Amino acid sequence: MEAEEGISSARGTNTALEKRIMTDTTERTLAPSIDDQHELERGFSSYQSRLVALLAFVQFTIILDFIIMSPLGAILMPDLNITAGQFGVAVSAYAFSAGISGALAAGFADRFDRKNLLLFFYIGFTAGTLLCAIAPTYHLLLFGRIVTGLFGGVVGSVVLAIITDRFPLHLRGRVMGYVQTAFAASQVLGIPVGLFLANHWSWHFSFGAIVGLALAVIAAILMLMRPVNAHLRLKQDKNALAHQMATIRQPRYTLAFAVTTLLATGGFMLMPFGSAFTVHNLGIDIVHLPTVYLVSGLFTIFIGPLVGRISDTFGKFPTFVFGSAMSVIMVLIYTHLGQVTLAVAITVNVLMFVGIFSRMIPSQALISAIPDPGQRGSFSAISASLNQLSGGLGSVLAASIIAQNADGSLRHFDQLGYIVVSTSILSLIAMYFVQRQVARKAREAVL
Repeated sequence: MEAEEGISSARGTNTALEKRIMTDTTERTLAPSIDDQHELERGFSSYQSRLVALLAFVQFTIILDFIIMSPLGAILMPDLNITAGQFGVAVSAYAFSAGISGALAAGFADRFDRKNLLLFFYIGFTAGTLLCAIAPTYHLLLFGRIVTGLFGGVVGSVVLAIITDRFPLHLRGRVMGYVQTAFAASQVLGIPVGLFLANHWSWHFSFGAIVGLALAVIAAILMLMRPVNAHLRLKQDKNALAHQMATIRQPRYTLAFAVTTLLATGGFMLMPFGSAFTVHNLGIDIVHLPTVYLVSGLFTIFIGPLVGRISDTFGKFPTFVFGSAMSVIMVLIYTHLGQVTLAVAITVNVLMFVGIFSRMIPSQALISAIPDPGQRGSFSAISASLNQLSGGLGSVLAASIIAQNADGSLRHFDQLGYIVVSTSILSLIAMYFVQRQVARKAREAVL
């Protein structure tokens, strides 16, 4: 039995087991109603395809609102006359407020129709972004980031819960791949457009454009999304706090939470200072900065769906191992770069995104199989909280380590690289045991 378990673990989660993990009675309760079974066997139903597109658009606006701060850093800091440390606080303010709201929302996340929950938090996110768009000072911008984080930080967890409810495990890698193309789309469309608006008018216009997109998303959710409420038929704890604590105290969830924490801590350390490092350390003119994001984003549009299909076909853990190895190598190269050409900067960015996507997509898909059906919303909210809090901690830690020279270049970036590599190795070890849990759960479902 140990040998069999070891073989299964080494291969990740066997795709045949993944397809059958949804066969117990409770999981069938949450499965979507599909009129054409043959259509499902080929891939997505027509409604599932529309749902994936809608969730991807939701993620596009959420991710764009967060990562736009990084490329705008080179514009915001001189315009508002703030230091790199103050800018790091503005970035981490979103993360910390999102982490707090995720923790508070965990007890209620399984008590409402997930569509209504998504609408509530997304409308709050839109209001917070509007505050950023009209903020004339650093302190008002900081307040706007806090409000945006309080609501926007929960949206991702609701999206993950919807995906887990509506799609079986053997399709989730593909779903995550398509939804995470929102990250690439924000690189290709959002960031270059945002930088164009900021360079030609003001950084306020960048946030205003996101508000316009968010209003269109709200209308689409109202018109196109069906209720997601099958989980309400499952037995719930009598009060929200008890439900939240039952999720937190579940030993089986600890390793999954650890993976989320480690990935976020390392990932958020480099991201906020990427534009400043590219301009001042790599020697790329700020005029060409949108080109770096545009070209690398074009490549990652194809990387996301490809990684999703690969993880569903060959196993999610092997894909995660590849992504971890790629990330370690590219982070070490990136953080030790000096003055380079535009082509080199773009190539390094593309390869870094290959590593990021090859970890992010399979880890999300694999971790989604861990929680019990009645705790998916709470589990996702707590994971989102840990993701944001850890990311905020990573940003603050990075801001305390790096320093700026008189010419704006950043020192000690290589030290950040070593820390990120360490978190990558630890997350790989934790993910190894997570995938063994999923494999064990799959075998028990088959038996």
